[in-house]
Amino acid sequence: MMLTDDVELLDGMPIAYVKSINALAVADLHLGYEGVMSGGAALLPKVNLSNIIKDISAAIEMTGAKEVIVDGDIKNEFSKVNIEEFNELYDFIQFGRSAHISLILIKGNHDNFVERYREPFKLDVYRQEADIGGYLFFHGEELPKKMTAGIKMLVMGHEHPAIGIYNQIGFKEKLKCFLYGKYMGVPLLILPAMNYFAGGTEINNEPRDSLLSPVFGKVNPDSMHAIAIGYGSTMDFGKVGKLRRLKA
Repeated sequence: MMLTDDVELLDGMPIAYVKSINALAVADLHLGYEGVMSGGAALLPKVNLSNIIKDISAAIEMTGAKEVIVDGDIKNEFSKVNIEEFNELYDFIQFGRSAHISLILIKGNHDNFVERYREPFKLDVYRQEADIGGYLFFHGEELPKKMTAGIKMLVMGHEHPAIGIYNQIGFKEKLKCFLYGKYMGVPLLILPAMNYFAGGTEINNEPRDSLLSPVFGKVNPDSMHAIAIGYGSTMDFGKVGKLRRLKA
């Protein structure tokens, strides 16, 4: 699905492609998730990283992208590092090398210690935000700081957006979604979580003041378009405010 002349939302994937910089944009991988959860006695199959690599590999084949921009929350823990996080980040970096792509990492609130990989693997690592080709990528637990006149679009993660949709018999299904609107007059794209286990926050069923990102202090989520992904397709469901009024 073409969002603009330069930005494509890849069908059925939580991935955006920016043509002018030949880059894929993803957010909220939360690598090491299963290992961290096992410490709390929650045993999950180790499928997150393999699914991330599968989707990104397919996206590279579709687009010919040469870069992958990870827009925050690369790993899962806040204040410490689980061995599974280090192992999976290493594996992800090795995947990037084998696929001949450059990885650009933008640190989110979960990404302590990620800088340790900067020098040995010659990675570009930024704190919170980076202007890449006129696109301002920022994670989202802080407001963007580099709002210059040349910014074409803001691209954010952090919120894990989804929508809850009811069918005719009242069964509710949750679908991950992109959110698209404007922040201070500049187009704003919020990416869904790439993490396999992150179902997301149902934007149309949550009050505005319960959402995580401070951008929602300035942007009414009801004014944004919910572009859902699922079953191999990507579809604009219209504005969140309209979806909020649809109940079982």
